[in-house]
Amino acid sequence: MIPVSEESEYEAVAPLWQEHLDAEFPAALRGAELDGIDLVMLDADIAGCVSTWCGNGGFLDAERLRTLRRCVTELDKVLPLLMNAEELRYYKRLHRLATHLTVRPTPHP
Repeated sequence: MIPVSEESEYEAVAPLWQEHLDAEFPAALRGAELDGIDLVMLDADIAGCVSTWCGNGGFLDAERLRTLRRCVTELDKVLPLLMNAEELRYYKRLHRLATHLTVRPTPHP
C-alpha cells in the first residue's frame, strides 16, 4: 500500500507504468544491442525497479537506485540511436519512469 503522503508521487508514476505494461516490446529490438547495451536487459532492469518501487510503497534500496541511475545513463546513450518512432516512444517512456524515481527522494520504510 502506498502511504498517503506519497500518493501524488504514485499517481504520477502509476499511469506511465500501466502504459508501459500494456505496451509490447518492439519486436525488432529483441536481442539487439546499441552502443554495447542490451536493450532487453535495460528494459528488464528498469521494469524490476519500478515494480519494486510500486510494491514497496515508493521505496527503493540503494542497490536499485544505483541500477536505475545506470539505466538512465545507458538510455541517454541509446535514445539518440533509435530511429523507429515506436522504439523511441517505448524507451522514452522507460527514461521518464527511471528518471522520475531517481530524482525524487525515496522515503524510508
